[in-house]
Amino acid sequence: MWRQVLIWLAAFAATLSRQHFTLKFVVCFPCHNSKGKAKCAIILMDFATHTSWDKVIAIRQAAAGVSSQDVGRSRVGSLAIQIGCGGLLFKRARIAAKSAARRSTFARRVLAALLTASLLPASSVEARDPLLAYGARIVGDDARTRIVIDFDREPRFSVHYIANPERIVVDLPATAFGFPAKDLAARGLFKDIRYGKMDEESARIVLTTAGPVKLALAKVQADETGNGHRLVLDAEMIDKKAFAELVKTQSWSDRTEAAQTTSAIPAPQKAAPGDFVIAVDAGHGGIDTGAIGVDTKTEEKQVTLAFAKAFTERLNKEPGIKAFLTREDDEFLSLSQRVLIARQNHAGLFISLHADTLKQKDIRGATVYTISDKASDKLAADLAERENLSDQIAGKETVAEPPEVADILLDLTRRETQAFSISLAESVLNSFKDQVGTINNPHRHAGFRVLQAPDVPSILLEIGFLSNAEDEKLLLDEGWRGKIAGLLTDAVKRYRAAVMANGG
Repeated sequence: MWRQVLIWLAAFAATLSRQHFTLKFVVCFPCHNSKGKAKCAIILMDFATHTSWDKVIAIRQAAAGVSSQDVGRSRVGSLAIQIGCGGLLFKRARIAAKSAARRSTFARRVLAALLTASLLPASSVEARDPLLAYGARIVGDDARTRIVIDFDREPRFSVHYIANPERIVVDLPATAFGFPAKDLAARGLFKDIRYGKMDEESARIVLTTAGPVKLALAKVQADETGNGHRLVLDAEMIDKKAFAELVKTQSWSDRTEAAQTTSAIPAPQKAAPGDFVIAVDAGHGGIDTGAIGVDTKTEEKQVTLAFAKAFTERLNKEPGIKAFLTREDDEFLSLSQRVLIARQNHAGLFISLHADTLKQKDIRGATVYTISDKASDKLAADLAERENLSDQIAGKETVAEPPEVADILLDLTRRETQAFSISLAESVLNSFKDQVGTINNPHRHAGFRVLQAPDVPSILLEIGFLSNAEDEKLLLDEGWRGKIAGLLTDAVKRYRAAVMANGG
């Protein structure tokens, strides 16, 4: 029966597809992998371009640890369908394989959803329907390397080159990357490959090269079945002079970067006169995943955003305090954008949340960092160096300031705000005392670029380390998240009271 329902849905969707509607169906297959462990593979079927079972896309096989063969051996136990059409979204609607009544109810609901979808304008659907990159492969050696990425439809793309270090940047429209990460693991001419969301309308692939490289070929071609397209990138080694000429002569305009900076500034609820405004910064985001959990493989960008939202919500319950997020979802912000957002919203504090990893897996606990032109220790220096690479990871071109300008900005930061930053750091550690574990010497300092606002007291808080299994458990615990949010709010209130008492 469930298969008949699916065929009916496919036929109905095919009719709508002629009116430029995109309907995507997600099918969940509970199954067992080759080791006998229960897994769930999620298969995405796009009926807007075809109704065949031939093109099913395992967009979550890597996360579930299920291979294509495992899916083939599985017994279908339930069917889950997700319909995305404009703003219309039905999640986790299921048909139990053995329940005729539930199948019938589900079919009626899907029909209602499809009829509602038919009333939506095509433009609203297309605007919310990202490309799907469902397959990837890379072959080659240290002289020539080819990358092929499969898309559900033809992608528009542009290519740019960045020096120091040498990188190739491929910009795309909004794209969901659904292939296992191992399928595009760096090899040949590439020593690192990153890809992900930049904002709601764009995505990016950043290819960090082992030396000067150019794309001898970059084109899109239809695949053999005619149901999708491939992006083919052929890279070959060149000399440094030729690469420098590529960087110099390309049409990489400052206007794009400026537009991204401006559009990144959120519009939080207007603060009342006298409100104490706080910028809460969730570290990393988008293409920059940050650290990866040692056990669960959770990405740091998810951890920091969850903590930032909880902290902001808790702060906004306090009278006279208005907190806002520098980013509200999974998007990339450059370090300078984060500072600009805080300053343009007249923040009185900037608090950046992180959960890094260390080579020493036994180190755990919280750490508070403030800015300094000289690192307090090697651990702080190494962490600052990694965090300052965020822009490079996302393929952003870092414009170096003249040494004299950088010195002036840092001096202003030290003179006008460093004392306040240190006061806030001490207040946070006092809140954590006997409540939250910290590392030895928990207040440290280094040259973090995200803390360089000359007129906003700023701290970077490492809530814990994803490289430590015990810390990782706490970082993913909702109750622990609420506790940290409360303690940080108490620290901010004490800091504000001290500033007000001193006439601030």
